[in-house]
Amino acid sequence: MAKTLKRTAAFTSLAKALMAGARGGPSLSTRIAAVPRMMKATTRGQYDGGVRLAMMAAATAYVLSPIDVIPEAFLWVFGLADDAVMVAWLAGSVLAETERFLEWERQQDRVVVV
Repeated sequence: MAKTLKRTAAFTSLAKALMAGARGGPSLSTRIAAVPRMMKATTRGQYDGGVRLAMMAAATAYVLSPIDVIPEAFLWVFGLADDAVMVAWLAGSVLAETERFLEWERQQDRVVVV
């Protein structure tokens, strides 16, 4: 039951993030262009996205890795389903985090250092 609620929340946040571009939010190209800047600001310690970026990197490695928790060769449908859920979570996380980062950048532009 709890896993179903988490999946539903992940898909809902993904749908909201994808629709944000159509409603005046950052476009997908703006979000993708923000990823390298977000990584750079995080490694410099300016942005607090370290744990979230690490989780996204782990999810990317999981999806791309030939070693899988549920192998597709043995349990075809379930093996693909866990990857699909991971990709959906990853997409939602990237979209949410880039929006958060872009807002953080806008706030940084307002700060004047004296």
